[in-house]
Amino acid sequence: MTLRLVIMGVSGCGKSSVGVGLATELGLIYRDGDDLHPLENVAKMRAGVALNDADRWPWLDRVGWILKTQAPVVVGCSALKRAYRDRIRAAAGGSVCFVHLAGSKDVIAGRMAQRQGHYMPLSLLDSQFAALEPPGAEEKAISVSIDQPLNVIVAAIMRHLT
Repeated sequence: MTLRLVIMGVSGCGKSSVGVGLATELGLIYRDGDDLHPLENVAKMRAGVALNDADRWPWLDRVGWILKTQAPVVVGCSALKRAYRDRIRAAAGGSVCFVHLAGSKDVIAGRMAQRQGHYMPLSLLDSQFAALEPPGAEEKAISVSIDQPLNVIVAAIMRHLT
């Protein structure tokens, strides 16, 4: 089986840090979903405007294409709704393992307030949590609490993968 991992969760949950750590541990490349957004999406988010589903479809298709053409690979992508994850699975053309980085709004808001140079403003965090549909049991996703050190998070994911 070709490994296709998506590190998912709301903005500020640590997708990039965990994705890079996990990819390093697995000897794979990491692709940041933030870099795959169309420029129009980035402009909307910089302006504090939440994306709608129509904005997300081309981005999610691109995430799926990366999973299809560059596997084995680790990709960071919010994948907040079941419909988004289904879209990614369809575009990937094979099985995809989603790793949900779960955390409280307070913890994530604190992290977002500290980061610099990111286009996603803290003001959009509420819209992220409103859209979030954590993966159901039938999705066979991995869920890990972010309220622990990075190396512990990566180790927990590795235990689920092996």
